[in-house]
Amino acid sequence: MARLPYADPEVPDRRALADRIRAERGDVLHLYRMLLHSSPIAEGWLNYLTAVRQKCSLPGALRELVIMLVAHLNGAPYEAEQHAPIALKEGVTRAQLDALADWEASDLFPPRERAVLAYTQAMTRDIHVPDAIFTEVRKHFGETELVELTATIAAYNMVSRFLEALQIHSDDRP
Repeated sequence: MARLPYADPEVPDRRALADRIRAERGDVLHLYRMLLHSSPIAEGWLNYLTAVRQKCSLPGALRELVIMLVAHLNGAPYEAEQHAPIALKEGVTRAQLDALADWEASDLFPPRERAVLAYTQAMTRDIHVPDAIFTEVRKHFGETELVELTATIAAYNMVSRFLEALQIHSDDRP
């Protein structure tokens, strides 16, 4: 159970933002019910994550591999549960999702994906990215895509840390 009660999205001063969340996300998920305790934070979060997920040039399959690896590395099951169906829809295979825990030993990821996974792992585990890892990922992306990739990794580390600090889980009753 979450450490704080979930905010009611139907409270009048939250309703307009909750309606926008529904329009962009389909529903007010547990994450957003928690964020709605602070409308400025919820709105900023929605703007940033909408940009990351829907307005960037980074291919959806790569974005979702990043999100799923971050969720795994950070022990964030809610994040993984929410994104596994999206990853599959974007073209990530079930075998690739199953192999993420030991991606370095898997032959399911071509060089570009391996570079992305190494970069994600370094940013998530160590924060400081070794030059060799950055050099390898740089071979595969231009400046815009590298900024978007880095922002995506950072954003979903933020998401998992928020979820886990407040113990937000999909089986909670809002």
